[in-house]
Amino acid sequence: MENKTARLTVLIDPTKKKAFEELCSAQDLTPSQVVRQLIRAYLETHGATYATKSKLTSSSKP
Repeated sequence: MENKTARLTVLIDPTKKKAFEELCSAQDLTPSQVVRQLIRAYLETHGATYATKSKLTSSSKP
């Protein structure tokens, strides 16, 4: 996981928010976990690159 965090504000209608939160809860996930998964998948789908703690750590090994 990354060292620092940044806030992302998303506006959605209340009925979708409620359904999303209920589905996340039923899957024992937080909405933040699901959004992070979606963002990672979107970045991967579109070939975007970015540095993560795990990549930096693995590249610094001898």
